[in-house]
Amino acid sequence: MSELPALPVTFRPGRTRAVLLTAGVAIFVVITTVAMLLERLSPGERLSFVFTGALLFGVLLVLSRPKVVADESGVTVVNIASRRHLDWAEIIQVNLRPGDPWVFLNLSDGTSLPALGIQPGIAKQRAIADARTLRALAEARSTARPEADRG
Repeated sequence: MSELPALPVTFRPGRTRAVLLTAGVAIFVVITTVAMLLERLSPGERLSFVFTGALLFGVLLVLSRPKVVADESGVTVVNIASRRHLDWAEIIQVNLRPGDPWVFLNLSDGTSLPALGIQPGIAKQRAIADARTLRALAEARSTARPEADRG
């Protein structure tokens, strides 16, 4: 990779996020419209329709949450239900193998952390480029630190 991006940089599945949020808004609007157009529904039943639409929108909103933020201090991985900050030195390897649903970060403690913010679902080439960029950043940052500490 020729040049690393300026930090901070955020990686997220943009197209997937757009599809999820658009679908969520559409579902909410359709269910709410149906609730208002059905004359036989009581106010409570209408409210339950609107609540169901809002609940479905909320689920799709949570599914659109994943991202990976790289900054000077390290990488923050935001997945569906969790958030974890990693120092650059903790990241041993950034993997996106053929068939993987998202990037996996191999960590210094021997574990692997899925990073759902980079996923090849709808935009495979973008995910590959993002994974390469994150890999290059991790390699540059993890090798730059020990040299700086020695001097």
